Amino acid sequence: MHEHVQDYLRFRRALGFKLKWHGRILPQFADYLEAAGSATITDELAIAWAQLPTRVHPITWTQRLGVVRGFATYLKTIAPATQIPPKGVFPGQGKRPDPYIFSEQDITRLLGATSTLATPLRAATCRTLFGLLAVSGMRISEALALHRDHVDLDSGILTIISAKSEAPRLVPLHPTATTMLGEYAELRDRLRPRATATTFFISHRGTALLHGPVMAAFIQLTAQIGIRTETTKPRIHDLRHSFAVACLLAWYRSGDDVAGHMPALSTYLGHINPAGTYWYLSAVPELMQLAAQRLQTQADLAASS
Repeated sequence: MHEHVQDYLRFRRALGFKLKWHGRILPQFADYLEAAGSATITDELAIAWAQLPTRVHPITWTQRLGVVRGFATYLKTIAPATQIPPKGVFPGQGKRPDPYIFSEQDITRLLGATSTLATPLRAATCRTLFGLLAVSGMRISEALALHRDHVDLDSGILTIISAKSEAPRLVPLHPTATTMLGEYAELRDRLRPRATATTFFISHRGTALLHGPVMAAFIQLTAQIGIRTETTKPRIHDLRHSFAVACLLAWYRSGDDVAGHMPALSTYLGHINPAGTYWYLSAVPELMQLAAQRLQTQADLAASS
């Protein structure tokens, strides 16, 4: 079973997937099968193994079982006796949280509120970081991982090293975004000329910027401008969602070929599977309505011809 696991990981990685988490837990699953005396995957053993972590949200069990499901699908082509664990075993299966879609006014107020943060560098870092996420749709992990040589201020192109793929992607920016990054870099180097971090975004101490303090600032600022309430809890990732939705809305409203633009948007966002981009059509009611209207218009034209 361990040999099959390694073959599966090599196969998937050759397609561009890093699979760091898969590489850690699938050998553990193989150990579990061997300890149980089973030479193949069964639904019962897979489900039991997925539930080994205690005091976790069921989504963790779902994710563990999903990893096994992918491996089992591969293994069944070699060993027909392999059982592929079913979906929907645990509560909360696969449901994404509804995104909070930031309006332009929300983003303007969020960036403006950063001036209230404790130090000038912290304020500038959060303002530039949140602004970059809003205009590029980058993941927060990608932005925090940016090194100085990943940001080409001359060409206005970022090089993104994603945790989800071996291949880097290039993200061109609007000139105004490049100017914003240049101004931050100048301020950063002036305020912390001896910074120890090689990352583009740094803390007020000159060290690499970490997710925890960024999240704390985001929570503080969204509450301060009144969009965070007991029932509405925007996430940093929602800036990425808002970027994608804004692109799609603009294309639909202007009558552009949305389907033709989708591959470009998927590539820009770093979606390995285009389904991740098409999800926005069903996640936002206005987009679903526009898509339905477009389909109805096309159907009417086809019927009239």
